[in-house]
Amino acid sequence: MAVGIKVLERKPLTWSERMYLPEIAAGLRRTWRLMWKPKVTIEYPEQRPPIPAGYRGAPTLVMDPNGREKCVSCQLCEFVCPPKAIRITPGEIPADSPHAHVEKAPQEFEIDMLRCIYCGLCQEVCPEEAIWLQTTYSITHTSRADFVHNKKKLYEMGGTLPDEHFKWDKKLAAEKHGNAH
Repeated sequence: MAVGIKVLERKPLTWSERMYLPEIAAGLRRTWRLMWKPKVTIEYPEQRPPIPAGYRGAPTLVMDPNGREKCVSCQLCEFVCPPKAIRITPGEIPADSPHAHVEKAPQEFEIDMLRCIYCGLCQEVCPEEAIWLQTTYSITHTSRADFVHNKKKLYEMGGTLPDEHFKWDKKLAAEKHGNAH
């Protein structure tokens, strides 16, 4: 026998323990009690559970009430994204455009939803409030390529967000006012 090994003696089982009668009775009691409780099952997807406050869902791009892109390609969301799920290709706005004062707009904007960890850092860091986390939590597709949401898909999911600041309008008004003096 090896040194340091201690053999523990088991106490013998009683007759009722060998027959498992207490365990069977306990299981039947529980079943009987649960038969009379109300059902908690919901019929998903027709019925959906309530979404808690502060839920971080799928990131999307939103437009301002005038239908303009709010994203100015600052790329802060791309830099802060821990799994590097966001990819932005900045594009220039033509000088003759009424939005030329914004300097940049995204030429391409993609979010790989398979890499996204729904942390919400992209929404927090966005200075123009262009990224919003929606309450969508069941995103399904048939291929991996469909999970890479391009700019068009992100705007479809995000839609228009009421903007109390009208940041671009204030910039325009300030430029016009500054040039008038």
